[in-house]
Amino acid sequence: MNDSSLELLLGILIACLLMSAFFSGSETGMMSLNRYRLKHLRKNHRGARLATRLLERPDRLLGLILIGNNLVNILASAIATVIALRVWGDAGIAIATGAMTILVLIVGEVTPKTLAALHPERIAFPAAYVLNALMYVFYPLVWCINHITNGLLKVLGINPDKRPEDALSSEELRTIVGESGPMIPPRHKRMLLNILDLEEVTVDDIMIPRHEIRGIDVEEDDAQIIEALRTSEHTRLILYREDIGNILGILHLRTVSLFLNGERLDREAMQRAAADPYFVPEGTPLNTQLLNFQKLKRRMGIVVDEYGSVRGLVTLEDILEEIVGEFTSNISDQSPEIVPQPDGSFVIDGATAIRDINRTLHWELPIDGPKTLNGLILEFLETIPEAHVGMRLGRYHFEILELQGKVIHKVRASHPRGG
Repeated sequence: MNDSSLELLLGILIACLLMSAFFSGSETGMMSLNRYRLKHLRKNHRGARLATRLLERPDRLLGLILIGNNLVNILASAIATVIALRVWGDAGIAIATGAMTILVLIVGEVTPKTLAALHPERIAFPAAYVLNALMYVFYPLVWCINHITNGLLKVLGINPDKRPEDALSSEELRTIVGESGPMIPPRHKRMLLNILDLEEVTVDDIMIPRHEIRGIDVEEDDAQIIEALRTSEHTRLILYREDIGNILGILHLRTVSLFLNGERLDREAMQRAAADPYFVPEGTPLNTQLLNFQKLKRRMGIVVDEYGSVRGLVTLEDILEEIVGEFTSNISDQSPEIVPQPDGSFVIDGATAIRDINRTLHWELPIDGPKTLNGLILEFLETIPEAHVGMRLGRYHFEILELQGKVIHKVRASHPRGG
C-alpha cells in the first residue's frame, strides 16, 4: 500500500470516528432535552422546532441515529483492519480490534455523550438540522426498520404508538420549582410552593377558633355596641344574638351611617344592613375555598361542622397569607402569642396554631395531628399535667409555664440550634 492510499484510508477512518461522535452526541443530546423548556424555546428558535419535530417520533429518530452510527462504526472497523493488515500483517487484526475498541469508546461514545449530557441544547439544536436532512435521505430504510421493530414490540404486548404523558403531577411540579435554582427568586419560589400546598391545607388549619371570634351581640346595650364599632380593628364584624353560634349576619363598617347617628343606634336598621352569613364546611381545602371566595365575591366565611355548629372563622386574607406569607416582618407583629426571650427561647400561648408557629419561627413541628400547641403537648404527654413539665418533641424543647384549669396557657419553647 503506497503512502497516498494509506493517508486516504486514515482520513476516512478519522471522518468515520467524527461521524460516530456526532451520532452518539446527537442521541444523548436529543434525549436529554428538557421537554418543557423545549416547548418554550420552539416559539423563537428554529433548532428547537426541528428538535421537537424529531422527538415527536422517537422511534424514527433513534432508528436514524443508530443506522448512521452503526454504518460509520462498521466502516471504521473495516478500514482500520485493512490498514493494520497492510502495516503489521496477520497480527494487525488483533491490533486493529484493540485500537478501534478504545477509539470508538473514547472518541465515538463516552466523550460526545458526556458533553451532550452536560450541554444538551448546544449539541441537540445544531444536530437537529443535520438529522432532519438525513431523515429525508434514509426515510425508506428507517421506515422499514421501525416497521419491523414495532411489530416485535406488539408481539411482546407493548404498544409502540403510546407516548408518555407530558403532564406533571403537583409533586413533580413542586420538585421542579424547588430545583429551579437562581432562575426563580427565593420569594417567588416560596409563593409557588405555597400555592401548590393549598390543596393539602384545610380551613381548619388556618381558621380563627370559635373562642377567639370577636363580634357584636345584639342583646348588648347601645353604648357597648357603639364602643365595639368605634374600636374595631376589622372592617367586617359578625352580628350574633347571645351566643356566637347564633349568627345573624356579617356587618360591614362602611354601612355604619345607615344605622348609627351620633349616639343613636337603630338596631333594626343594623340587622337589615348585615349581609347573610356565608358558611364553610370544615375540612374544605384552601384551594377550593379560595375559588369559592372568588366565585361568590366573599371575603369571610364561618366554618361549621357536620351538625352546623360554629367551629371558627376563615377570611380571604388568611388564605392569601398562606401564599405570600405574613404581611408584617416583625415576629411580635406577626403573632403576639409568640414572644421572643433574651436567651433565644420563645414564650408561646398554648392556643397558638402549630402552623403559625412553624411559619413565624421557620420550625417544622408536626401538623398532621393536633392544630394547636396545647393539643400537641397533651397528645405527647397523654395526660393533663398538674404542674410545670419539661419535654422534648423531636428537635424542640418545651416547658409548661402556666396552666389554666385543664388547658396549657403558656409554654417556653426553644430550638437546640437557636430557632
